Amino acid sequence: MEIVLIKNLKKDYGSRLGGNVTQALRGINLSVEQGEFLGVMGPSGSGKTTLLNCISTIDTPTSGHVRIGGEDILSLKGKALTEFRRDKLGFVFQDFNLLDTLTLEENILLPLALARMPVSEIEKRVSQAAGDLGIEDLLGKYPYEVSMGQKQRAAVARAIVGQPHLVLADEPTGALDSKSGRDVLSSFARLNKERQATVLMVTHDPFAASFCSRVVFLKDGLLFNELISGGERGEFFDRIMDVLAVMGGDLR
Repeated sequence: MEIVLIKNLKKDYGSRLGGNVTQALRGINLSVEQGEFLGVMGPSGSGKTTLLNCISTIDTPTSGHVRIGGEDILSLKGKALTEFRRDKLGFVFQDFNLLDTLTLEENILLPLALARMPVSEIEKRVSQAAGDLGIEDLLGKYPYEVSMGQKQRAAVARAIVGQPHLVLADEPTGALDSKSGRDVLSSFARLNKERQATVLMVTHDPFAASFCSRVVFLKDGLLFNELISGGERGEFFDRIMDVLAVMGGDLR
């Protein structure tokens, strides 16, 4: 089942009247299946962040179509768009975006509280998400009392607690050391395998990308290549490196 369907997606920045137009996306066609862990890579300026922003409804494409869970997200406005973001999408950012005035538990349950979910269901979902991420013993702590890796695992728990159609991760290991990054990536992979969470992750890191089941590569606003994992992460890492070597450019 397709969770995301993108057709001929284009995004221009600048004014056509002024003649200075940058084509960030030049006609992307892409689908993401339910339960897939998709990585998006490409050199700086390739369009990967713009693609993520269009999928996440943060940015509006110039033309094309984006459907998530069968719904045309470009037609959503106002309250309907707010509710769609809250209920159907989960977000994980490089800088965590946790509120320091709330405990980890309160951060995780926030989207459920905003949706006015019954307390008993909130408690059940938070407990399950915290267990999946291995942070059950940290729920009473504040973000400034835990490590960077534990903060990011709390952010992942917040992203999945609402059982969204799609989890969008933007460089989720960019601010982490290697061990914390590995822990977070292993958590994503486990959630993907055991809970069938659908994850789309933008990353510049080939090690992070090797945890994905599929990786697509963007260059100059177009799809350049794609790789499907054969299940052996070391071998997949080598294949990713081969494609990046051909592409060249700064991956940040």
